[in-house]
Amino acid sequence: MHPRAGQPARPEDLVDVDALIRSYSELTPDPADPAQRVSFGTSGHRGSSFDSSFNEAHIAAITQAIVEYRASEGVTGPILIGRDTHALSEPAFRTTLEVLAANDVEFLVDSRDGFTPTPAVSHAILKLNGAGSRRQADGIIITPSHNPPRDGGFKYNPPSGGPASSAATSAIAARANALLTEGLAGVRRVSFEQALAKAGRYDFVGQYVDDLPSILDLEAIRRGKVKIGADPLGGASVGYWGEIADRHGLDLKIVNATVDPRWAFMPLDTDGKIRMDCSSASAMANLIQIMKGSGSYQIATGNDADADRHGIVTADGGLMNPNHYLAVAVDYLFRHRENWGHDVAVGKTLVSSSMIDRVAAGLGRGLFETPVGFKYFVPGLLDGSIGFGGEESAGASFLRRDGSVWTTDKDGILLALLAAEITGATGKSPSEHYTELAARHGAPAYARVDAPATREQKAKLGALSPKNVAADTLAGEPITHVLTEAPGNNEPIGGLKVVTENAWFAARPSGTEDVYKIYAESFLGEDHLRKVQDEARGVVAEALSG
Repeated sequence: MHPRAGQPARPEDLVDVDALIRSYSELTPDPADPAQRVSFGTSGHRGSSFDSSFNEAHIAAITQAIVEYRASEGVTGPILIGRDTHALSEPAFRTTLEVLAANDVEFLVDSRDGFTPTPAVSHAILKLNGAGSRRQADGIIITPSHNPPRDGGFKYNPPSGGPASSAATSAIAARANALLTEGLAGVRRVSFEQALAKAGRYDFVGQYVDDLPSILDLEAIRRGKVKIGADPLGGASVGYWGEIADRHGLDLKIVNATVDPRWAFMPLDTDGKIRMDCSSASAMANLIQIMKGSGSYQIATGNDADADRHGIVTADGGLMNPNHYLAVAVDYLFRHRENWGHDVAVGKTLVSSSMIDRVAAGLGRGLFETPVGFKYFVPGLLDGSIGFGGEESAGASFLRRDGSVWTTDKDGILLALLAAEITGATGKSPSEHYTELAARHGAPAYARVDAPATREQKAKLGALSPKNVAADTLAGEPITHVLTEAPGNNEPIGGLKVVTENAWFAARPSGTEDVYKIYAESFLGEDHLRKVQDEARGVVAEALSG
């Protein structure tokens, strides 16, 4: 924990926005350097112009690659453009439009010239691709999510509306890197003025906000007179919360409407960096303090920069652990959505809390457990076989009240409003509901720690098989399952998960640092959790040496 975690940022903590934007156009990446090549993670390409990892050349090359990829897939409809409030999002937005226009691709931008969060783009793609649509739309979202102000990010969402598959992002990255190597010789481009003249318009805000009654019981919020404080954390949801309050008559106030690409108003995160992580008590210190001091709100919510994540603060419990809230959301939704079929399953990533497993079992629902990455929930949300998809990093979405798809990407605005629905419909806060779940199913202790690993060790960890694990017990309990593929879809998890009756750990290599991540949980208390963590290191070390 950084000594100033949770404290206000100082001038020396703030990014030089002018220098950042100059670097975007002035620095040219070296495609021979792996750190400066296009690389898609679980959702998109991220980097900083200061490090020559998110520059004009990258965005031009990626956009051209997307143009060619969508053409090869027969996608001929408009491409919808979302963007957040990071400083690098604006120049990247301009570059993107210049390349799309030069390639005669139809594209739609926000009709209000505002910021457009991830869930609004996913919602719009699915709406445009509804029944009777002959041309399929897709999307580009310019955001590094909750990353620090120095970073930029770029995501592609195909006509399914959610994050692109690994096959798609691999093809796009390979072509983009080839274009970088060729000095962008294959990139077509016009001026921004020419591009803007070709832009189509779409009312992202109105279409999203007006459709909310199809997925939420807003009357329960009004009837319960739930007082809500919403903090966009300076992100792309800033133009949405006021519209939601006005359109639907909610007692909802925006706690802080400031947009500042330096995020000077943000407290420092646990590592001393400015990070818009709405699941972090350090980053959410301002909102937590408001809830402690004012007594004005029953529910306070935060979103990251592109609003695909949620943070829930209750008057009685403070900031909820993301895993706790996901369990409450699952329990509530599957008890209150009577039009969802009995065979509709619960989706979770394999590093999310096993409390969700126990809740699903108690509800008599199937469990669809996937590798890390929201893209794995897309098919199930599309066809309605998964009612809820959630991941431990505070990202989730769920079906409409009639059981049809809402978004196939994470929706932090939706999950924030669900907390208010739960409160209004039941008279209890989500944190009170979690206390009841813990009394019924047990109270797990959960943590994530890092362990050092070389590049070679990380590669080996990602390729392990169950036979590499020789241990038959973990922290005093027999091992019941050793997984290197997710039970829900048999996809490789890129690591290892070891399960006992009351505990588990998962080890996954970091994509950016020389460490591997150990996620662990125990229903037998904190001391047992530490034993699980300690023995996990030994299990992994033995597996890697075998």
